[in-house]
Amino acid sequence: MTTGKRLAGLLLLTTALTMPSAAFAQDVGAETDEELPQDDEQVEEPDVSIPGGSIIVTGRINRNPERNSSQVVNVLSTEQIARTGEGDIAGALARVTGLSVQGDGFVFVRGLGDRYSLALLNGLPLPSPQPLSRVVPLDIFPTNVVASSLVQKTYSANFPGEFGGGVINLTTRAIPDESFLEISGGLSGNTETTFHNGLSYYGSDFDWFGFDDGTRDVPPALQTYFDSGLRMSDVPLDPEQNIGGAPFTQLDIAKQLGNPNLILLQKIGDIPANWSAGLTAGTSVDVGSDGVLGMVLTGSISNSWRTRDIASQSILAGFTLDSDFRDLVTDNSVLVNALLGFGLEFGDHRIRWTNLFIRDNSKLARLSEGEDFQDDDSIQQQQTAWYERQLIDTQLVAELEFGDLGVELRGGYARTDREAPYEYTFTYVRDSAQGPLSDQFINVLDRQTGDASVVFSDLQEELYAGGIDLSYPIFDSFALTVGYAYSDTERFSARREFLFNAPTSFPDAVGLLRPDLLLGDAIIDYFDIGLIESTQTDPAFEAGLTIHAGYGKINWEPVLGVQLDVGVRYEDAEQTVDPVEVFNTPLNSASSTALNNDYWLPAATITVEPMDNLQLRANASRTLARPQFRELIFQTYYDPETNRQFNGNPFLVDSELLNFELRGEYYFGGSDRISLAGFYKDIDNPIEAFSSFSDNNQLTSFANAPSATLWGVEADLQYTFDLYNWGGFFETKELVLVTNYTYTNSEISVATGDITRLFPGGDTPASNLFTDGVPLTGQSDHLVNAQLTLEDIDQLQQFTVLVSYASERVTSRGTSGLPDVIEDPGLQIDLVARQGFDLWGNEVELKLEARNILGRRYEEFQTDGTNRADINSYDRGTELAASLSITF
Repeated sequence: MTTGKRLAGLLLLTTALTMPSAAFAQDVGAETDEELPQDDEQVEEPDVSIPGGSIIVTGRINRNPERNSSQVVNVLSTEQIARTGEGDIAGALARVTGLSVQGDGFVFVRGLGDRYSLALLNGLPLPSPQPLSRVVPLDIFPTNVVASSLVQKTYSANFPGEFGGGVINLTTRAIPDESFLEISGGLSGNTETTFHNGLSYYGSDFDWFGFDDGTRDVPPALQTYFDSGLRMSDVPLDPEQNIGGAPFTQLDIAKQLGNPNLILLQKIGDIPANWSAGLTAGTSVDVGSDGVLGMVLTGSISNSWRTRDIASQSILAGFTLDSDFRDLVTDNSVLVNALLGFGLEFGDHRIRWTNLFIRDNSKLARLSEGEDFQDDDSIQQQQTAWYERQLIDTQLVAELEFGDLGVELRGGYARTDREAPYEYTFTYVRDSAQGPLSDQFINVLDRQTGDASVVFSDLQEELYAGGIDLSYPIFDSFALTVGYAYSDTERFSARREFLFNAPTSFPDAVGLLRPDLLLGDAIIDYFDIGLIESTQTDPAFEAGLTIHAGYGKINWEPVLGVQLDVGVRYEDAEQTVDPVEVFNTPLNSASSTALNNDYWLPAATITVEPMDNLQLRANASRTLARPQFRELIFQTYYDPETNRQFNGNPFLVDSELLNFELRGEYYFGGSDRISLAGFYKDIDNPIEAFSSFSDNNQLTSFANAPSATLWGVEADLQYTFDLYNWGGFFETKELVLVTNYTYTNSEISVATGDITRLFPGGDTPASNLFTDGVPLTGQSDHLVNAQLTLEDIDQLQQFTVLVSYASERVTSRGTSGLPDVIEDPGLQIDLVARQGFDLWGNEVELKLEARNILGRRYEEFQTDGTNRADINSYDRGTELAASLSITF
């Protein structure tokens, strides 16, 4: 076989994972099965759609994409995702080498935070509905809408430059092989939540469905206030003070904010079981002489509960305990999603149109009680909240072939919304100085002995993205690709907090009333309870990021068994954050950001095959990480997951990375392989989170550390044991072992004289926030995943044991001499069983799951080596689930 033919037959189509190769797909497709190595015939190519890469149809080519990519990739196909039994793609990705999941579905690559992990859908970027994240949390993507998930850990110029740890590309389902209809349903429960006591509040009639019936709309008087441009201090308290005839008073607004259905916290005796239901359908029809038109429609809904009994403490310098609380928190989450996709293939052309809708709602109820040791008070606090996250995305991808010329066009529009109306907090205080009521919790609405507040938050983000890629084989062993990409992101974020303000004459005895009565119309009118807007300094922001990028890359096999993938990308980006003037009298806020940078980002990978089945790779590249909008916006945000507040820093700057990797891979045949890799990263100006503690609250912000380095090793093994010789029951069985280990070491470098910048103060010694030699936040030294599956080769019958371990990692830097905040994910063991059978001629699948069977706790704490304070620790319990699906 000639060098050129070998390149076309074995590399160019499969490198669609890393470069535009639509121009070469026809050549590869012309290869016969006999020309492909026999040990790869059982490997099915997943459906993958990425920038600068063609859409690969499942089963079209029997080649291993991880072996034949010119970059370091991991690909999870539909079958591999199903084997994990996970319901969302974040859980499935946690099984990939070097990946871990933190918080609400944020996938970290090699211990780097989500700012270093790029997420794409069909090769196009996605906006995030989560204020603290640049990328969309992947736990909102159910596995039934995803055909494959690709993780690329070495940079190539066809991807955006914001590439630190790696890129995660999700490919949605397109053209089915045959018409089908699948209906599914499931039930699950948790040993710490289901049928146990919990908390909730009524809300609205449609809460169970994930939608509000209008109860949480902004009340008329408050909306009039928003539209007026007035400050709350300019609004008259009551009608007697309304000399100018204003259309509303503070009392009018306050009375409309006291809806008992949104305030009254209730105990639920038996939390119900979680449930889910879904429907997926697809069909394809012939079009013309050589065309196929396919359609996939899927929709699902899930309703789940979680109760956490949280130990929440805070400390002062010298490890003195500042506060000690127990928080009982119940979340009721409803996830609704729908996908409508069309795929068209005609001749050598492929077109994909994808429309996605995801809505994720969380209804939160929290009751906290504990001691404030500094003020010598006992505190009881309740919170009720409703969080709506919604994503709407439509995108069109066309991969066209005109002879040897490949043309790829991509365009998309996406919008995310996050609304959090009526976030209520009520604080009651028990103080020995309260006289006759010293043994009672009271709230006199003066922010000293109790308080009440309500917050309205709104975030909207729109993203337009597009690009074109051209590929052409200059000669048999040399292919050239050039491309242009454009993206424009605009975000609006508003947060308005109102404090209820009672006069000094407010009686302590009235402060005994429960929250809904305390804000009753009669109480507000009689005692003239007004409002203070605490967020009027910076109530709203608008942010934007516009990127123009062009790249060129070559794929060249100079000699047999040596492949070069070399390219460079140029990116010009303008990132801005500006306060929005919502009042008639401007505040002239200085909390703006304007980052205008351009970069040349080179990348090169060499792959050598010194012998059959052995590949050696080396990669070097330069990439970057921009600060997230939320990290730049000087606006307080409350995270219900961690029960802490965050505030941005407008002085943040881009981080720049140098990346190097060496890898060896040996393929036993089929999907069986073993690999060993080493990697190194040098990071200039890494962005780190740091925390301070005051008034029993933890406030987290962000700053650029001077520099950091990260290095590590990865080992990966997949091997299949044929149990045919065991006979009997095992005659049709095989045992599949998939295991991986990642060791990562990182260090922040801080030298004398290094500075960082904090808003509004400016230059600050970096040593005030960072300690030389400490690891980066979010990075675990050790990550281990093991998956052992006993499966039948003639029918759907699988039993899988999944083991995952992550060592301790820093979630936030401590300040003022306090130790860092540490998370300890620890060891988790899951069991998944899948059994298929025939029912009246239809395929049925039964799935049973047991998650966290050892009952591993979630632990987040601070320690000085002797003492320990639990910041956010609770029992997660064991999850038991059963689901059934039938395919017609």
